[in-house]
Amino acid sequence: MKKRKLGARGNSLAPAELANNFTRGLVATGVLTAIQNRAAGAPPNRAVARLALQGGFALAAGVATADSLRRQDYLSAALAIAGGFAGVLAAETLLAAETHQTEQEAEIG
Repeated sequence: MKKRKLGARGNSLAPAELANNFTRGLVATGVLTAIQNRAAGAPPNRAVARLALQGGFALAAGVATADSLRRQDYLSAALAIAGGFAGVLAAETLLAAETHQTEQEAEIG
């Protein structure tokens, strides 16, 4: 039985590379959001943190997905997309929850 060479398929992104991509997305999105909020007169707040985290998750998932597709590893690509979606949704849920409670408390009085 012949053994197939893995070639490019065996070289997946290392955790350090994923962390670097997450950090790049986090910083880039955070800076853009903070500048846009400052121009609008709003102080930096939870929305900046939420969008920065979401940008980090989205960029890391996008890079991991592209790498997986390049290697024709479709399961890893699907998992990267699902992981990115879960990260974005978690940031949305965790950092937007207090804002909604504050609005409800203000309505109640």
